[in-house]
Amino acid sequence: MSDTKPFLCGPQEGRAIWHFGSLVVFRATGEDTGGQYWLAEMSCNRGYGSPVHVHSREDELFHILEGEMSIEVGGQLFNATAGSSVFLPRDVPHSYKAESDTVRTLVLGTPAGYENWFFETGSPAESLEIPAFDPSTFPDFGAVIASTQKYGGQVLGPPRD
Repeated sequence: MSDTKPFLCGPQEGRAIWHFGSLVVFRATGEDTGGQYWLAEMSCNRGYGSPVHVHSREDELFHILEGEMSIEVGGQLFNATAGSSVFLPRDVPHSYKAESDTVRTLVLGTPAGYENWFFETGSPAESLEIPAFDPSTFPDFGAVIASTQKYGGQVLGPPRD
């Protein structure tokens, strides 16, 4: 029998943080799911993206709710629009970038654990207004690289242009 309990995360609930220029609202964490997965709603503006990186412990799934993202996985480029889902298997390098003025996506990570990297490197969201993406606000690249390694991640290169 599982120790996990049913739960509801309502539309205005979840743990909201600012993370490198995006608003990330965690709808489920490993604490909620007995370590099975985490689920976050990410909102960002055009130009926001991740460096090329790889996870050794978890798979990810992006489901685009609004807007358009380019998601590169293992050298294959996907142009994902609203309603699209892209699977990013562990041990496969990937990156993503917001291509429309605004993007809202669900991100699922399984198993859980990597959500703690977001909590450690983000800050609580006091406002839910998403500012224009400003690349100069990206933190020290060396610090990002070091912080991902703690969770089995590895940064392989800068964000795509």
